[in-house]
Amino acid sequence: MLPAITAEAPMPKHLDDAAIAQYRRDGYVTPLTACSPEQAEAWHQDVLRCCGEATRATSEAGIRQPSNRVKPYLLFPWAAEIVRHPAILDAVEDLIGPDILVFHTTLWWKPAHSEGFVPWHQDSTYFGLAPHEHVTAWLALTPSTEEAGCVTILPGSHHHGQLPHADRKDPRVMLSRGQSVVAAIEPREAVPIPLQPGQFSLHDTLVLHASQPNRAGHDRIGLGISYIPARVRHVGPTRLSATLVRGRDTHGHFDLEPPPVAEADAAARAVHADSIGRFWTASESIPEMSLAH
Repeated sequence: MLPAITAEAPMPKHLDDAAIAQYRRDGYVTPLTACSPEQAEAWHQDVLRCCGEATRATSEAGIRQPSNRVKPYLLFPWAAEIVRHPAILDAVEDLIGPDILVFHTTLWWKPAHSEGFVPWHQDSTYFGLAPHEHVTAWLALTPSTEEAGCVTILPGSHHHGQLPHADRKDPRVMLSRGQSVVAAIEPREAVPIPLQPGQFSLHDTLVLHASQPNRAGHDRIGLGISYIPARVRHVGPTRLSATLVRGRDTHGHFDLEPPPVAEADAAARAVHADSIGRFWTASESIPEMSLAH
């Protein structure tokens, strides 16, 4: 579990004591503000420009996630800016300390009136990381409302540790193998976490969460960013890469990824392909690890 805040710990940068206590108790905290709605809309337009065509093409082909929606911060400077946003990093630092890596990022895109959904799961199931100190930041670029299929959390479920998951064969599921927790979930205990553009939530890698189909008349688009303290390692045989976004990496558990200099240029595409290729290789060697692609 994440280390507790002590009297000797530095003063929080973004989260107050109540927010930190809620995160420890419930496994999540929301809503937090990263940027203005205007900035979120500018990033939304970047998404449409850079990822819209691929999304339409792959949706027609029946593929869940185009590759440029996975780790887009290695391809596009605007995405690299998002994962380094000071407000997000300040909040994450309050939970895991000052030495922060981005391990993974997925652009979650649910078209208007679409049937895609995410079943109940724990993020820890997919990544093969130890110890379980990974924090997911979910940044809304369009309204993420209950009608649009916002993320729903089961408060306190992270205290149960890693739970068994099983593959679920359903073409509507937005995870690569349809991984779902085996345990029965009482829906009345679930809490939706709606977000407006520019707002974000933080949730623990072990907390159970899900999301329903988008019944709204607009696309639901958000960026899920997986942050880890530099002390965390990958337990599989494949050496993976990650991006240092704050502090220092004195552990060397990952090869460090450079930021893109230009939008999806040859150098950026090579770095992106190498990182994703390693991740796919690792997902095959660790049964419970899988990329949502």
